[in-house]
Amino acid sequence: MKLTFLGTSAGKPTKERNVSALALEFDQDNKWYLFDCGEATQHQILKTSLSVGKLCTIFITHLHGDHYYGLPGLLSSKTLDKALSPLTIYGPKGLKHFIECVMDTSEEHLGYTLKIIETEANRTLHFDKFSLQILPLVHSVESFAYFIQEHDISNKLNEQKLRREGLKPSPLYGELKRGNSIVHKGKEFFPKDYMLCPIPGRTLIIAGDNSEPDILGEHLDKLDLLIHESTYTQEIYNALPTKFLHTTAKKLGEVAQKHHVKNLIATHISARYSQGSSYDAQTVCDEIKSSYKGKCFVANDFDVFYLCRNGVVEKI
Repeated sequence: MKLTFLGTSAGKPTKERNVSALALEFDQDNKWYLFDCGEATQHQILKTSLSVGKLCTIFITHLHGDHYYGLPGLLSSKTLDKALSPLTIYGPKGLKHFIECVMDTSEEHLGYTLKIIETEANRTLHFDKFSLQILPLVHSVESFAYFIQEHDISNKLNEQKLRREGLKPSPLYGELKRGNSIVHKGKEFFPKDYMLCPIPGRTLIIAGDNSEPDILGEHLDKLDLLIHESTYTQEIYNALPTKFLHTTAKKLGEVAQKHHVKNLIATHISARYSQGSSYDAQTVCDEIKSSYKGKCFVANDFDVFYLCRNGVVEKI
């Protein structure tokens, strides 16, 4: 799985960070998925190798502007680019009204099939390479986390064993994969004798704004990768005259360690942590690492990560 961070700032853009958006690509796939679409996401996409024409699905975590105000521009530009493949958008109640209002007011004619599906927590969606469970979070508006479970790979043949026993690659391999016994040169081959053990699918959570990461509960247990907001360090949060429903780096690190999360990428970083400030993103990372012993990153715009089959995350 390849993850490209298109925006990593909280609330408003800074000179270094745009607001929330994240692209997800699966191995050997010709399409990609977008999680959140803050203002100017289409500009961020132009600076990557991602093609809007291959974008198939958008998931919105919640209806705060820094997570979905980029939708009208992206949808319109898709038409101008003649990228007329169908597009589906999932998100909380109210998303459909927002998009339809903008399109009606601007008299926009998209020229492609757009499906807007308002969903709710505790639903499970199924796609060709993964299933996705929608989990509730704690925020000032309804906010979702998306728990992604990649399908196991279970139809891999032990090709070396087959070759040793005289059966070279041929259409007969397909029969074995489909669970059918075959006969070759007088020898019967049974599928169960030549199938490799299933390769477990990878797991990750892409979370929207959330003040209580522990609400994700058992879904965090030994999770391959958690992508979660870390808006403030504890010191900054404690000094705020008005408290907002966001996670601190301290709390995020403690919860990730408690559930033995294998890898953690922190995002949605407050504008306070920017160049020229007395604080920087390293402060966020250090606070997480004070309690979390797994592999940890603080994402920057255009950072690209790969979640390997063995559960290791590498920054590309």
